[in-house]
Amino acid sequence: MRGATHAKWVACATAAALTATACGGGGSASGGDTGAVLSSSWGDPQNPLEPANTNEVQGGKVLDMIFRSLKRYDPETGKAEDMLAEKIETSDSQTFTITVKDGWTFSNGEKVTAQSFVDAWNYGASLKNNQKNAYFFGYIEGYDKTHPENGGKQSADTLSGLDVVDARTFTVRLNQKFSTFPDTLGYPAYAPLPKAFFDDHEAWVKKPVGNGPYTVDSYTKGSQMSLRAWDGYPGDDKAQNGGVDLKVYTDNNTAYTDLMAGNLDLVDDVPASQLKNVRNDLGDRYINTPAGIIQTLAFPFYDDAWNKPGMEKVRTGLSRAINREQITDTIFQKTRTPATDWTSPVLGEDGGFKEGLCGDACEYDAAAAKKLIEEGGGLPGGQVKITYNADTGSHGQWVDAVCNSINNALDNDRACVGNPVGTFADFRNQIGDEKMPGPFRAGWQMDYPLIQNFLQPLYYTNASSNDGKWTNKDFDKLVDEANAETDTAKAVAKFQEAEEVLRDNMGAIPLWYQNGSAGYSDRLSNVKLNPFSVPVYDEIKVG
Repeated sequence: MRGATHAKWVACATAAALTATACGGGGSASGGDTGAVLSSSWGDPQNPLEPANTNEVQGGKVLDMIFRSLKRYDPETGKAEDMLAEKIETSDSQTFTITVKDGWTFSNGEKVTAQSFVDAWNYGASLKNNQKNAYFFGYIEGYDKTHPENGGKQSADTLSGLDVVDARTFTVRLNQKFSTFPDTLGYPAYAPLPKAFFDDHEAWVKKPVGNGPYTVDSYTKGSQMSLRAWDGYPGDDKAQNGGVDLKVYTDNNTAYTDLMAGNLDLVDDVPASQLKNVRNDLGDRYINTPAGIIQTLAFPFYDDAWNKPGMEKVRTGLSRAINREQITDTIFQKTRTPATDWTSPVLGEDGGFKEGLCGDACEYDAAAAKKLIEEGGGLPGGQVKITYNADTGSHGQWVDAVCNSINNALDNDRACVGNPVGTFADFRNQIGDEKMPGPFRAGWQMDYPLIQNFLQPLYYTNASSNDGKWTNKDFDKLVDEANAETDTAKAVAKFQEAEEVLRDNMGAIPLWYQNGSAGYSDRLSNVKLNPFSVPVYDEIKVG
């Protein structure tokens, strides 16, 4: 379920607001060895790389390299532009006729047809296939039959709203008006799939076949995935290098050390501990640029201890006990900006960002924090445990800082403690199994630059990434109304009303907006991060 209004992202336009000190990468855009392979830091994905089953960053990086969808988000602006879509037409914002460009194939030689999309979307929407991104198909007619909620029995294997007209044309009927549905179609869940995916699924999962500029050469879990440029790729965005070796690191400090030692070409997450040194170390080979990322603390609303009446005061009190400005200055060297809402400044005001929407609830005030927590009945069990994955992102440092801030505000050295989980995959699995003992890290990297993407997937009842299981009928109603609104400004206003409901209940604590950061070796040039903070691998030149 996606989209309600266009969002704008202009490269470096918000650099001042996000305290970015650099924009894009250095180096020449010409030259380079088109056959040379570069190495980049990475983490094992949580799930096999099925497009409809990947909703986390590490797997998403690979999908962006091996698949192309109907739309693609411009690496500079984030704007949704036609990729495999020759045209998408509608007269009522509810039924869309999609024409697929001719001449596209998968890397195994199969043609990409309208059927390739319809088969993939039906697979993703089917309950029996248990795809994490099934929810993305929720506005297509018939989803309630292919993916019934609350333990209902599946009564259809295919979406009634999808019809193949001919080899290059299919229609999509939605269950309500959804004016910017086309802009969502660059998300990997909507990628086409070859027949090979269905004919020998086990083999495909071991070595995915896509239609993007790279192919998967090999993958050893815990070690490395090797991708190589596909010579037969028909798109205009051909790889400017011979391939990418994604090397698995469980500690980004180790990755940074390998970069400095010449054993790694690209680190796409500079560790917090190195932010003081990175400019001296790398000069213009350090990238620090605005990105559509927000860090939050989610709550386990499936635990009655965190969901009983009055706990909204406790959650708000915790928010007020966090000194965001001090943490972003000292831990992150101003590569983060204290959050004042639940979206991202990269959207711009027209796209839905509203600075200060959180109000006092996001402002540090120790006395107010203590009072709110007392009025709400106190911390469950007398202590907050913040769970995070310890293998990437320097999360341990900021979690400790958040806990120190809470402890100081409450005059209690044990009011808050960090609860590390060894790997991202284990962390995600524990979240999926609803085993969080308290607040947990819930950073969000936008799927596409729409305000809806910062709200609905995370907080709508039973949404795909609503890991804390927060639910609120007023919020859901406003989101539904916003999605049906064809006037952009009115849709944005409705989404902001929904965001106010989220604020009043403190469904999650917004912490800070994040810049994308990366560093690279002198072998590389033309390195940049897209608005999603992911390296634009196909444009990197080597040598």
